[in-house]
Amino acid sequence: MAVGRVVLVAGVLILLFIPYLLWGTGLLTARSQSQLRTEFGVAQHLSGPIPKQVPAATRSPASTSPPQVAPTEADPPPGSPVGIIAIPKIGLSMVVVEGTGTAQLDQGPGHYPGTPLPGEAGNVAIAGHRTTYLHPFYSLDALDPGDSIMLTTLQGFFLYHVLSSQAVSPSDVAVVGPTSTPQLTLTTCNPRYSASQRLVVHAALVASYIVHPRKAAAVSAEPTHGVPTAPSRSWPAAIIWGIVVAGLTTAVWMAARRSRRGRRGLVIGVGTMVWLVVVFFFFQATAPLLPASF
Repeated sequence: MAVGRVVLVAGVLILLFIPYLLWGTGLLTARSQSQLRTEFGVAQHLSGPIPKQVPAATRSPASTSPPQVAPTEADPPPGSPVGIIAIPKIGLSMVVVEGTGTAQLDQGPGHYPGTPLPGEAGNVAIAGHRTTYLHPFYSLDALDPGDSIMLTTLQGFFLYHVLSSQAVSPSDVAVVGPTSTPQLTLTTCNPRYSASQRLVVHAALVASYIVHPRKAAAVSAEPTHGVPTAPSRSWPAAIIWGIVVAGLTTAVWMAARRSRRGRRGLVIGVGTMVWLVVVFFFFQATAPLLPASF
C-alpha cells in the first residue's frame, strides 16, 4: 500500500515537471528579463540621450558602403545586460545577457564570452533556449535569408540580415569562430525538445547607427545587480526541497485521513495548494541539475 502511494506521487511529480519545464520556467525568465530591462534602461539614461526610435536608415539601409562597426569593448561581467535583440519576424524582443552558462541562459539569450559584442567587427555569437525559459529561439527555424535581426546596445543600433541557417553537431564550435566581416551567429537546440543538434543562423551586419562609442564601456562595466538571478546548480537545495515535498505529502495524507468527512475536502484542497507551491520550489531547485540544453 505504501509503495503504491510512493509510486503514485512520483508519477504525479513527473507529469507536473513537464509543464513546469515548458511553461513554469518562463516565470523565472520573465522576472529576470524585467530586472535586466530596467537595468539596461538605467544604463542608457546614464550614458546620455538616445533616440527613442531606430533611425530609418538603420531599419532599411540604402547605402552600399560597409556599415560602421562599434569600437571594441571588454566583455561585461557575467549576468549583465549586453543589449536588446529584436527579430520582428518571430516576435522576439528580449535582453541579451552576458554568458552562456546555465544561470545566464535561464535569464534570456546569452552572449558567448570571448566573441565580439553586438555591432563590433567579427562574429558576434548569441545562444538561447528553444523550448524552456520563455523559449526565445523557439521559431529560429522560421528565419529566411534577408530577414532582419536588430541589436540595440549602449553604443547604438545594429541591423543584421540573415544569410543562412544550418544544423550542426553540438560539438561544432567552428560556427562561432572569428570571421573577417562583421557577422552575427545565433545558436539553439535542434530539433525542438532535443539537444542532439544545434540550429545555427548566420547573419551579416548591413547597417549601424553609433550613438555613444566611448561612454558605453564605463557604464556597462558596473551592472547594478551583477549576479544572475536564475537558480544555480545545487544538489543540497534539491534534496532539501525533495524532503520537504515528501514530508508535506505525508502530512496532508494523514491530516485528510484523520479529519471528519465534512472537513476532508477542505483539508485536501488547502493541503494541495500548499503542496503545489512547495513542488514549484522543488522543481526550481531540480531543473538546473538536468543536462544543459539550449
